[in-house]
Amino acid sequence: MQASFSEFEYAAKKKMTRRDRFLGEIEAVTPWSALTAEIQPFYPKGEGRGRPPIGLERMLRMYIAQQCFGLSDEGIEDAIYDSQAIRRFVGIDLSHESAPDATTVLKFRRLLETNQLTERIFAAINLLLATKGLILKEGTVVDATIIAAPSSTKNRDGERDPEMHQAKKGNQWHFGMKAHIGVDADTGITHTLVTTPANTADVTQAHALLHGQEVDAFADAGYRGVEKRAENRNSKVDWHVALRPGKRRALPDTPLGRLAEKVEQFKASVRAKVEHPFHIVKNVFGLKKVRYRGLGKNTAQLFTLFGMANLLIAKRRLFALHAQGAS
Repeated sequence: MQASFSEFEYAAKKKMTRRDRFLGEIEAVTPWSALTAEIQPFYPKGEGRGRPPIGLERMLRMYIAQQCFGLSDEGIEDAIYDSQAIRRFVGIDLSHESAPDATTVLKFRRLLETNQLTERIFAAINLLLATKGLILKEGTVVDATIIAAPSSTKNRDGERDPEMHQAKKGNQWHFGMKAHIGVDADTGITHTLVTTPANTADVTQAHALLHGQEVDAFADAGYRGVEKRAENRNSKVDWHVALRPGKRRALPDTPLGRLAEKVEQFKASVRAKVEHPFHIVKNVFGLKKVRYRGLGKNTAQLFTLFGMANLLIAKRRLFALHAQGAS
């Protein structure tokens, strides 16, 4: 296909923007063929006289751009017309074709949600990382974060989302949901995701965040007593849970007390790995508040975002492995 004048002009520009670099990284690290293979059995085949469906990889690229930039269905359609970088990433030349409309994007997103395909995308990404030796099995860090939901009742239904709940953190109340994750203690890659309403205690989901092959698990002080819970009594995992801040401050200035402080510092350094995926999902992808109504749709989105976050966390190692293979 002959390149349009706008593409030549775009290719000739001297400055590479942050959006260019970001999309370039996503392009380079995403295993497109593996992800499309997960969706293909569920994607319309276009049999009969109807208009043939848009190419699967193109729709997947559009969906990933939508999620990574936090855009609505209408927003990603508009972004393709507004941004040459996004057009290039999705693979659309406006001189020959129009962008898929918001209704087409909505249907694709619902296809993924209905068939739990974002969970399969997440698993396919992690399988790739595991086969490349980027997910180790010895240790897991568990943690949870609240994702706020609109608390206003000034909406079409006149009520708050019934699947979201209120929880107190510190001196503040938060209405929304929780994303609980299990993260590889060595690489910071998320291997397990569970979602609940915000008022669910973190410790109740700890067992569900382990993949079953851990020797050690690390958690903050909110998980105190985790090893005594019924669901964990027969587990062979050695839990390393942080002391509560008051108890840590009260450690004596003695050889034993200083040793205990060093142990706490080590546990904190391992637990820090769990902050990286949260940072990418909330700050890089901009998920400060839920984008949909109900746990199901938001959970589907979170599997996509944590999967893409895993690729960004592993990008340097993936690039190094690719360079080794090319040499």
